[in-house]
Amino acid sequence: MLEELQTTLSSLAEQVGPSVVGIGRRGRAGSGVVIDTDRILTNAHNLSSESVSVTFTDGTTVDGTVVGADFDADLAVIAATTNGNPPIERASSDDLGFGAPVVALSNPGGRGLRVTAGYVSGTQREFRGPRGRLIRGTLEHTAPLLPGSSGGPVVDTDGKLLGVNTNRLGEGFYLAIPTGPTLDTAIDKLSKGEAAARVRLGVGVAPADVAAKLRASVGLDPVDGVLVRFVEEGSPAEIAGIREGDMITKVGDHGVTSPDDLHEALASVGSTAVVEVVRVAETLTVEVGF
Repeated sequence: MLEELQTTLSSLAEQVGPSVVGIGRRGRAGSGVVIDTDRILTNAHNLSSESVSVTFTDGTTVDGTVVGADFDADLAVIAATTNGNPPIERASSDDLGFGAPVVALSNPGGRGLRVTAGYVSGTQREFRGPRGRLIRGTLEHTAPLLPGSSGGPVVDTDGKLLGVNTNRLGEGFYLAIPTGPTLDTAIDKLSKGEAAARVRLGVGVAPADVAAKLRASVGLDPVDGVLVRFVEEGSPAEIAGIREGDMITKVGDHGVTSPDDLHEALASVGSTAVVEVVRVAETLTVEVGF
């Protein structure tokens, strides 16, 4: 078995290794993977500026430029000369089950190729991106990763991309953003420099437990919802009349009891939404245009 594993890892290092790059040299150093000619995919949290150093496994270093970055989804596409290094082929991660073998590759900050083996330990996991928004539906695996490995690929035994490594859960467990329509769409948009289209209400909110304590401190009954701590000037919320101190309890048909509920509800609205708020002790509805 060990000899078979060595053969597999050596083969994948030769096959996939040229597609794996190091991002940065110090500070926010990470990894990335060639997804198309002169296009590299990595995690947005690996970026510190619009320009970035890209190092291939043969030691060649080139300058790259960020084409598109989505910090909420923790994905970014970099334009850089890929010098004939092939783009990685994508597989579907839809049918992956517990125990499926996977291989993770990385080039932490350009310090050389790493190749490790593991197995799928969970699916449909979630974590918080760089800006605090939940990223759902991720793939959990056990292939060990060094610091600086985020942005590198996790592949199947044929060397096809299953996901982009992005987060360490703890000792021995890692999360990857999986391949599929969502990732394909994100790559396509970011490669064109298009920003992710997300509805923004334009408020800062506090979770229900904070709101409950504040309402109790002034003698008000508890309300399930999120407390509006500030409203951005000129935002859809301000135009609709939402005020600091309001409790947002519903968006459309979606009940809101946490900031995550609010993000999820806003993701499903169109050009307008009816928002229910509690102002002191009065329940109001306002129509918000986006």
